[in-house]
Amino acid sequence: MRKIEILAKKILFHGWSTLTGYDLHYTFADGTSHILKREIYNSGDGAAALLFNPSKKTVLLVKQYRLAAHLNGHPDGFLLECCAGMLDQKEPEETMKNEIAEETGIFVSEIFKIGETFATPGAHMEKIYLFLAPYEDSFRKGSGGGLAEEHEDIEIVEFSYEEVKKLVKQGEISDSKTLILLQYGMLNGYIH
Repeated sequence: MRKIEILAKKILFHGWSTLTGYDLHYTFADGTSHILKREIYNSGDGAAALLFNPSKKTVLLVKQYRLAAHLNGHPDGFLLECCAGMLDQKEPEETMKNEIAEETGIFVSEIFKIGETFATPGAHMEKIYLFLAPYEDSFRKGSGGGLAEEHEDIEIVEFSYEEVKKLVKQGEISDSKTLILLQYGMLNGYIH
C-alpha cells in the first residue's frame, strides 16, 4: 500500500516565488520504500478567463512577453493568452473580473467557473481557477493594456471563432490554460 510521509521541509529561496525543498518517505505499492527529495515552487494560485462575444462570434486574447517561453524555444516570447492573474489573497471571481478590466478595459458583470487545474504539478503548487466570460463591445470602459506600476505591456487581440480555431490547429497558441479554455469552449458549444 502506498504511503507518503513528509520528513523535512526547508525554504531554499524566497523571492517572487518560493522554492522549498522536501524530503519524503515514500512507500510504493509493492511495499518498498525510499527517501525522495523534491523541490516545489510556490508563486500562489491564479485565475484565467476566456472572453468570448456570442453576438460577434469573437474571442478576445492578450499578447504579452513571457521570458520562460522565450528561454525555452519560443521564437520571440510573445504568447497569445486568455486574461489571467495571481489571486493575491482575493477570491478567484473578484481577481478575474479585476484582471479582465486591467488587461482589456472590459468590465464584465458575470463570469462562469468551469473548473480548476494544476498546470505543472510535478514542480509547482499553483492551482488555476478557470472561467468563461461573455462580453459585448459595450462592456469596454477603458483601454486596457495592463498596469504601468506592474510594468505590464499587454496587446489586446480579437479573433473570430474561425480564426481562433485555426490558431489552435496550427499550434500558434501554446499557453496551456488558454488551450484548455478554448477547447472547453469549442467542445461545449460556446465557440462554434
